[in-house]
Amino acid sequence: MPSRRTLLALGLASTAMLTACATAPSPSFSERPPIVFMHGNGDSAALWQTTIWRFESNGWPRNRLFAVDQPYPLARDDDTVAQPGRSSTADSAAFLKAEVEKVLKATGASKVVLIGNSRGGNTIRNYVQNGGGSAVVSHVVLGGNPAHGIWAVKGFRENNEFSGLSAFMQQLNAPKGPNGDEVTPGVKWLTLRSDNNDKYAQPDGLWIGVPGQPTNIGFDGPALKGATNVVLPRVDHRETSFSPAAFAATWQFLTGEPPRSTAIAAETNVVLDGRAVGAENLSLNGGHVTVYAVDPATGARRGNAVHSKNIGADGRWGPFSARGDTADEFVLSAPGYGITHIYRSAFPRSSSVVNLRPERLAAADASANAVVVFTRPRGYFDAQRDTMRFDGQSPPPGVPPKGSGVSSSRLRVAAAEPQRAVTGEFNGERITGLTWPASQQHVTVLELTY
Repeated sequence: MPSRRTLLALGLASTAMLTACATAPSPSFSERPPIVFMHGNGDSAALWQTTIWRFESNGWPRNRLFAVDQPYPLARDDDTVAQPGRSSTADSAAFLKAEVEKVLKATGASKVVLIGNSRGGNTIRNYVQNGGGSAVVSHVVLGGNPAHGIWAVKGFRENNEFSGLSAFMQQLNAPKGPNGDEVTPGVKWLTLRSDNNDKYAQPDGLWIGVPGQPTNIGFDGPALKGATNVVLPRVDHRETSFSPAAFAATWQFLTGEPPRSTAIAAETNVVLDGRAVGAENLSLNGGHVTVYAVDPATGARRGNAVHSKNIGADGRWGPFSARGDTADEFVLSAPGYGITHIYRSAFPRSSSVVNLRPERLAAADASANAVVVFTRPRGYFDAQRDTMRFDGQSPPPGVPPKGSGVSSSRLRVAAAEPQRAVTGEFNGERITGLTWPASQQHVTVLELTY
């Protein structure tokens, strides 16, 4: 691995990080260029919700923040072979190019900032280097990007996008410019990585299904020669982008100043919207969404539905005027799926990326009276690091005693019993929902915001 300038930072504690980020010319506060957020493998725009809130809370205009939904967000097993429901590296770069062009046209800006998580970083690097992006991109921030692959093992899935030996990865990392940098010249680059807690930057193959086998990738795999490389201690793979510390480092890099706060400022009038989508980020055309205000302590509905809408071709289920001081239950039904009851904490701010995905019952759920999923989209569960409990169990079912590699827990209520409340707690956020009969294809989801 080439040598890299690595800075150790936790939030804003690192003077070295602040100095390094501030030395490069950055967008002025008055300009505030549009930012395009690119999600990772299998994810959606929804993961950027809290990051967007933090940008807004520090004064970045809402109409300059764009989180995109890539269709077929999962990478192909072999990047060179077409695969149903999957996208190639070329597909992803073409999608991002089209989205950037839309943003430039809509805002009248000459350049954009690109921020990507995980696979989204591959897409950004490919677009900037090979798709003309270097002419219209000023800054890039890559969180948890497998910049040298997740593995680099000869004979093991070498044509996969995440292999450090793939032709795709090799050309991305080929030396550039007089210093032999791995990043495209003319654009300012920041990488954010964990010290040793990113499941996809591990020297051992545990999280890719081959425990005990070396991956030939180090903890510093996401760092790039020629970039400002920042280490965020103990964050997991997703927290390299979606944590308060990641936001603080990103804001500092873009503006040369620390943010006023990493806290999310509440709004008086909260309007929510998003898309109802399947795993392929395609709209659940013909589905239906109903929203109820619920008691956060019991999950019980507080009266009749406060919003109801049939889903059309665009997938939009809103807009919906919500209360910023009450929890919500989103009931999503769609052809080919059952009925998913998604319980969420109160929303302190408006958001247009509250995407709703249905949850399917699995074969292992066949004997269950009720199924409840406790999920953390913007991070993982770490039994050594986090305080968490799911229906009285700590750690939650399926969460290993060591490592940050699991982002959801599944509870199967076997006994026939009356409808009851189930609570999930994680580092101070508490969500309570009700069980619903699995025999009628209902699933409960307790979805964490933070």
